[in-house]
Amino acid sequence: MHIKEELIERHVLTLTVANEAGILARIAGMFTARGYNIESLTVADITEDHKISRITVVTNGPPRVIEQIIAQLDRLVPVHNVTDLTENGPYVERELALVKVAGVGDQRIEALRLADVYRARVVDATMESFIFEITGGSDKVDTFVNLMRHVGLVEVARTGIVGITRGKEAA
Repeated sequence: MHIKEELIERHVLTLTVANEAGILARIAGMFTARGYNIESLTVADITEDHKISRITVVTNGPPRVIEQIIAQLDRLVPVHNVTDLTENGPYVERELALVKVAGVGDQRIEALRLADVYRARVVDATMESFIFEITGGSDKVDTFVNLMRHVGLVEVARTGIVGITRGKEAA
């Protein structure tokens, strides 16, 4: 008996949806009901009249599962469009994190030095702590957070992934 192992792929999906009550629950429910995983989920209103929102979902699975996810999302009534940024060509992906670090003396100096190296901005400071804002790819954010563990990491808040296709055309 041969067991075929399928390659698990990470995909960034964007959805434009009608901005109505319950749409996020319906989308999350679709993932839950079918046993699909959501690694990251972000939602933002994108129109002046507040009628359309953009949802970015990062998920993973074999290609056939990703195809099923896209097809099932596309069938939900308030969903206007589903785009797989990963398959659609070049795109830009970013994440924002707020990182609280406590420390005095050498730890404080090291935290500031590392923040400078990673281009993290100080958005709040007290005599005993800093809150840094860092933006970039998930790997950059992960590395910065892990380094801050050694100098007094207290707390982390992350936005999740947002992405957009490169070029002049909308996805």
